[in-house]
Amino acid sequence: MKNIPTSAEINSLFANSDPGTVWTKATSILGRINPSYDTSLVKTVFDDVMRLFRGEYPGYSSIKTLYHDLSHTLDVFLCGVRLMHGVHISGTHLTDEEMTLIMIAALMHDIGYSQLDGEEGGTGAQYTQTHVKRGIAFMRSYLVARHLPLNFATSLEFMISGTDPALKFSQIDFPDERTRLLGQIVATADLTGQMADRTYLEKLLFLYLEFKEARFGNYQSVYDLLRQTKSFYAITREKLEGAFGGMYANLSFHFKDVMGVENNYYLESIEKNIAYLSKVIALNEAEYLSMLKRGGIAEKSQTIVVPD
Repeated sequence: MKNIPTSAEINSLFANSDPGTVWTKATSILGRINPSYDTSLVKTVFDDVMRLFRGEYPGYSSIKTLYHDLSHTLDVFLCGVRLMHGVHISGTHLTDEEMTLIMIAALMHDIGYSQLDGEEGGTGAQYTQTHVKRGIAFMRSYLVARHLPLNFATSLEFMISGTDPALKFSQIDFPDERTRLLGQIVATADLTGQMADRTYLEKLLFLYLEFKEARFGNYQSVYDLLRQTKSFYAITREKLEGAFGGMYANLSFHFKDVMGVENNYYLESIEKNIAYLSKVIALNEAEYLSMLKRGGIAEKSQTIVVPD
């Protein structure tokens, strides 16, 4: 019988800022799904996406959005791999190609915030409402440039589109139910991966700045966005249970296999965040920042001037 995971072990599940560590975790999980899975193609994409974030990808500057940052993409990627493992254990077999597609879609789902050389004005947040279409365009050109299978493009377009909050997932005309399943995995990983982050509430201060730069939403202040996040979570739970097919529940299978405890640590972390959020918004607007102490994010957010 395995020991009950410690708080440090549970917290480390959501500490995904280092690409090398995340890749090591991911390959370990992939080995549990299929020990003979060839990681070389996904590793190429992974490394290129890391280069894009760092500003080392030809023709692009670094990705500068503070909420939709490298850690966000790594959170979503690793959550997607864990979810694939849970789905596999549940009895739904994923082919190697399907696993590859899921991981590429997770890595590229927010790549549309990147800026071409010459587009360096702003942070990239100005593309909030078009970043998914921009990401799909990047994906299509990337497949050609890297001589990757062009038949990936259609599936990836639908899977990445499934992460677009402006689209109703249930109204996306997936070509078949299998592609819908893959889209459900990616969309679930996007929401659960970001909301389980231990600095999720603090990073909402950055999200407000992105929305302000994009002139998106009807948020009157950071406090207003935090207040509305309560209802956003209610909508998110409806999506997870409904349009996304309850896919998140498969994470319990993953943790049972890896950690010996049938907990859904993602859902638990999200619910802790939302419970703490209730305490934050119970304070008046002048006091709430004193509750958001992780990562020095609150202090940093106060120094940022949003581009016109």
